[in-house]
Parts: sequence; C-alpha cells; structure tokens
Amino acid sequence: MTETRAGAADTGDTERPALPATSWAVLGLLSFGEELSGYDLKKWSDWSLRLFYWSPSFSQIYGELKRLEKVGYVTSRMVAQETGNRDKRVYVITDAGMAAVRHWAREAPVEPPVLKHGVMLRMWLGHLLESDRMREVLGRHREYAETMRQRAEADAEDARGEEAWDCPALVLKWSERYYASERDLADAMLADLEERERRCL
Repeated sequence: MTETRAGAADTGDTERPALPATSWAVLGLLSFGEELSGYDLKKWSDWSLRLFYWSPSFSQIYGELKRLEKVGYVTSRMVAQETGNRDKRVYVITDAGMAAVRHWAREAPVEPPVLKHGVMLRMWLGHLLESDRMREVLGRHREYAETMRQRAEADAEDARGEEAWDCPALVLKWSERYYASERDLADAMLADLEERERRCL
C-alpha cells in the first residue's frame, strides 16, 4: 500500500480522501465505539486530547463532523433528550471510517512534534525585561504545569480499569510525566536566574 498524497492511500480500488489532522482526531474519538454529540466530543477532547495534542473548538469539531459525514466515515441521527430540550444530533463511526482511521494510525507518516514555547520566547527576550517580571512569568508557568500534571494524574486514574481506555490511559500517564518535567524545568530556570543575578552583582 503506497501513499498517493498527504493523508490519502492507494488501496487498489479506492482512494481515501486527504483529511487534516483534526479530522483524524475527531474520528479517533469516535473510534472507541460511543455514539456522541458534538458537545460530547468537545468534552472528550478537553479531557484527553488537550493534555498532549490540542482541543479543537466547537466550530472546528462540527466542521470536521460535516466533512467526515460527507465522505462516509460517520453517520448521524437526531435523538430526543429526556430533559425536554430540543433534539440533538449524535454521530457514530462507520465501518469505512474505522478502516480509515486504523489505516491512518498504522501507515500515515508520524510528524515530529513542533515546540512553540511562549514562555521560553519571553525568556529569550529577557534582556528587555526586569528580573522580577521574568520570575513572575516562570512562576505562573510552573503553577500551570503543576495544575496540568495533577489533572493528567486524576484523568489517568479515572481511565484505569476501563479496557477500552487502556491506551489513552498510557498517554495520560505520559502527559503527567511531561507536565512534571515542565514544572521541574521551570524550577531549574528560576535557579538559573538567581545564579545569573548573583553573577551580575
């Protein structure tokens, strides 16, 4: 099986459409077999994807769902809500969608992560900042990293024991370690700043 263009593969008789990464993320959320609304998908992406990739907005999720339904990878139906609110549309992955996302996970080239660290960009411009401001930026980042570490730890614990979430639980554990390392790197840079200030005295 050979790649014919980014995200598409020659299967011998049909060609899979080229889709952006967000489409595969949304389809991946549906690959766990649940029938989900756009709101459900947003909650799931905030719970899981945000910790290691990113969480698409509601408008992006609904846009991708329309794209995925158009190519036959998901189907949808309207269901009545018990609360009496207006009916909601729910989506489920099709066999073709499951085959496509399985192929993408197995065969698509893995893109290297792109690091865009806003805090480090600010530190890079430290010659334009006061030392107190630099410490404040790093301190806030440390607090954020620790908050995210705690969240990943809690979410990994919640996923434990659910067979369908074995692999997401592994990624959540990775996320916990990642944010712990960000916290520790912030501590190390705070120590570096103190050393820098001592040298400048």
